[in-house]
Amino acid sequence: METKKIKEVLEILGKKYPSHSMTTLNRMRDKPDAFMILISCLLSLRARDENTEIVTKNLFEEIKTPEELVKLDRIKVEKLIFSSGHYRKKAEAIQHVSKELIEKFNSKVPNTYEELISIKHIGPKTANIVLAFAFNKQVIPVDIHCHRIPNRIGWVKTKTPEETQKELERIIPKENWQEFNAVFVQFGRDICNPISPKCSICPIEKYCRKINVKKSR
Repeated sequence: METKKIKEVLEILGKKYPSHSMTTLNRMRDKPDAFMILISCLLSLRARDENTEIVTKNLFEEIKTPEELVKLDRIKVEKLIFSSGHYRKKAEAIQHVSKELIEKFNSKVPNTYEELISIKHIGPKTANIVLAFAFNKQVIPVDIHCHRIPNRIGWVKTKTPEETQKELERIIPKENWQEFNAVFVQFGRDICNPISPKCSICPIEKYCRKINVKKSR
């Protein structure tokens, strides 16, 4: 798809999903706290955004630093993050990540991709969210929505989020990188659902090739 049409799509969706309706993680970039963004991202995996906001608030009322999180009793951590789902695995993950930050990075969240993914439990998506939201680095964080929808629309033809990120960074103008994740995550949850998307009310329906869409509303 040509750059002009990509910009038109982003402009249309940007108006439908303004900044005040952004996801919890996207809102954090206004007053970035790298540790909070990292932990919140880990808590957001397979969780609804409203639950991520609640558990992040609950947890950071108790702790502010990696040291405080490591020292917190595991059962207490699990109770604080319970509504995020998979709370036992997530409690283990965030305490392990905090321990790694203390031991390897002087309690600071590193600001390079290579250092971030060297820590167990931090994958490419989490690393790029931290780089973009906490350190204002020029990357496009790609989650399942940001991978699935560009393939459905016909912008890319990729098999993994990592491949999608590379292609999106090639075709999307840099001035639109920062808004892309926030807009497409909301669009994916609201209209462009994985199964039976709401094509009848989609504001960018005329731009979409509907690849692999077998049923819609």
